[in-house]
Amino acid sequence: MSTEEAHVRYVRWWDAFFVGVTVIIGSAVFFGSDDARWRRLVTAGALGAMIVLHLTVGRRLVRRGAEDYAAMAVLLVQLTLFTLTVAVAPFTTWLLFAVIPLIFQLASIRPAIALVVVATLITPAVDLFRSPENFVMDLIIALISAVAGIWLGFWIIRVIEQSVERGELIAELEASRAEVSRLSHEAGVLAERARLAGEIHDTLAQGFTSIITLLQAADPALRDERLALAVRTAKENLAESRALVAALAPAALTQGALPDSVRRQATRFTEETGTPATVRVTGDERALPTAVEVVLLRAAQEALTNVRRHAAAQETAILLAYAPESVRLVVRDDGRGFDPAAADGFGLNGMRARADQVRGALTVHSDPDTGTTIELEVPA
Repeated sequence: MSTEEAHVRYVRWWDAFFVGVTVIIGSAVFFGSDDARWRRLVTAGALGAMIVLHLTVGRRLVRRGAEDYAAMAVLLVQLTLFTLTVAVAPFTTWLLFAVIPLIFQLASIRPAIALVVVATLITPAVDLFRSPENFVMDLIIALISAVAGIWLGFWIIRVIEQSVERGELIAELEASRAEVSRLSHEAGVLAERARLAGEIHDTLAQGFTSIITLLQAADPALRDERLALAVRTAKENLAESRALVAALAPAALTQGALPDSVRRQATRFTEETGTPATVRVTGDERALPTAVEVVLLRAAQEALTNVRRHAAAQETAILLAYAPESVRLVVRDDGRGFDPAAADGFGLNGMRARADQVRGALTVHSDPDTGTTIELEVPA
C-alpha cells in the first residue's frame, strides 16, 4: 500500500465515523426525545447540513491535506451548525466526539487546538443563557473535554504519521522485491549467456577456424581477392565469436572507439557489396558505457546486413550523432522499401530487444520511393 492509499483509507475511516456518529445522535434526538417538533426538525436539518457539507466539500479538503482559508471556512460553518444544534437540543453536545477529529483533519495543530477549545466552550456558553446554575459544572466538563479532545487530536496526528510511515515502508518493500526480481532475472540471463557461450565456442568458433584453415590451404598467398575477403571476414567473425565466449565487448570495439568501429563496418560493407556507404559523426565524441556502444554497433551491423540482403540500394549513409543526453544512430538507404508494420524478421526484433535493454528507442521508416531509414536513440 502506498502513502497515498494509506491516507485515503484513513480519511474514509473518519468519514464513516463522522457520518455514523452524526446520524446516531440525530436519530436519537428526532425519534427518542420529547422536545418540541420544531426543535427536532431544526436539529435534524442542522445535522443533515453538517453531513452534506462534509461529504461534498470537507472530505475533499481533508484528502488533499488542505490547511487554507477554505478549510477554515468549512470548520467555522460546521461549528456554527453545531452551536445551533446544541442551542436547540442539548443532547447533541455528544457530537463533540465527531467534531473534534474533524477539526484536527482540516486545521494545523495550533489553530486546531484553539478551535477545539472554542468547540468545548459552546455548551457552557449556551447554558449560561439557558440554565446559569449549571454553568460552573458545564465549564469544568468543557475543560476536561478540551484536554481529552486535544489528546485525541495528537493521537489522530500520530495515526496519520504512522499511516504515512507504513505506506513508505510498504513502498520500500515493493521496490526491494522488484530489485530482487530484477537481480534474479539478470542471474538467469547470465546463466543463459554462459550456455550460449559454450555453444558458440563448440560450433561457430571452431567452424570459422576450419574455414580459415581450408581457405589458406587452397591459396596460401591469398592472391585471389575473393578468397582474401572471405578469410578476412571469417577472421573477424571468429574474433566476434571469441569475444562473445569471453563475455567481452564486440571485437570491433576492442580495436578503437565506436565511430571507428562503425566506419570499419561501412568499409567492409562497401568492399563486399560495391555499394558506397558513408559515415558522418556529429557532436562531441566521447566514451559511452560498453552496453550502449554494443547496442549501437550491433544496430549498425544489422542495418547494413538488411541493406545487403534486401534493399538493392545504390547508396547508404550512416549518421552517428552525439548529443549531451543521448546518442543517435541513423542508417539510410535508397533501396526498395518495405512495410515496417508487416516486417517480423529476427533482425528488427533483435534491434528492438537490444534497444530496450539500454532504454533506447528504435524507429523504422520505409517507403518504396525513398528507401528505408532506421533510427536508434539511446540515452547516454
